[in-house]
Amino acid sequence: MHSSEKKDASTDLERLTKVTAIGGGHGLGRVLASLRFLERRLVGIVATTDNGGASGLLRRSQKTIAWGDIRNCLSQLVDQPLAADVLNYRFTDDPQLEGHNFGNLLLHTLNQISARPLDGIQLLSRLLNVNTRLLPMSETPVDLVADTHEGLECFGELLVDQLHHMPSHLRLSNRVSATPEALRHLRRSELIIIGPGSFLTSIMPPLLVDGIVEAIETSPAPVIFIDNLLPEHSPAGELCLSERLKWFERALGRQIIDLVITNHADSALSLPHINSIQADSTAPQRHDQVSLQQALNRALKILTTA
Repeated sequence: MHSSEKKDASTDLERLTKVTAIGGGHGLGRVLASLRFLERRLVGIVATTDNGGASGLLRRSQKTIAWGDIRNCLSQLVDQPLAADVLNYRFTDDPQLEGHNFGNLLLHTLNQISARPLDGIQLLSRLLNVNTRLLPMSETPVDLVADTHEGLECFGELLVDQLHHMPSHLRLSNRVSATPEALRHLRRSELIIIGPGSFLTSIMPPLLVDGIVEAIETSPAPVIFIDNLLPEHSPAGELCLSERLKWFERALGRQIIDLVITNHADSALSLPHINSIQADSTAPQRHDQVSLQQALNRALKILTTA
């Protein structure tokens, strides 16, 4: 535990007044959907560095942040399946719109008529009756950059995803600041969750933003890392969990994780950990929501009795 104050954390998720989850679209969306009963007490800090697919198309033409992971989280938080389908709709027949995603275009449009990206996200959240707050990791467009051991620079998530080995260094293309709302919520949080998701391109980008890791360190909250159920198809997926966490610690220059939720045995893992997490019956890579809630409750009990 990186702070003795963390022993004060509640062992009951429903009693927590401020919870922060950090990551990218699919994994973060699953965590937020599992904890949506917390409503406004729950905040997701979302990666915005994607430069591929529909997000990449929009970013290249409009110089905007990547909206895809935010849209993905919203689609997992809405109650109406039709609303999720509309958000995720991808144009295929119109040559001018081909490849674009409706939800991304909608978020970009709301941003154009708002003072800041966060205002557009909150407006769409209200329209969809989503009470969980979504905050972009930064409101400034930025890209992910990996430096390889061979001295090459891989600019953008598309190239980072294609790496054959873990990079020597991972950084953002320029220094950007976190939103004041994200930093304030982190400092006051009673629980901070990182992952699951693509290690290099979903989990790492928000932690590279100025102020995020420092806010985590000053928070009294325990930090729980949720591992993927299945190994990802990336250099990180070739590493065992303890090796990934050692790389994580070196990249951030400090140890911020207090407990790990994982189904993968690793005798070299020194952190407290729990397993037996079930997968969703429809997708083996997705955590079952009830199982994830139970695991987080068990994790809190371990941390508060340590």
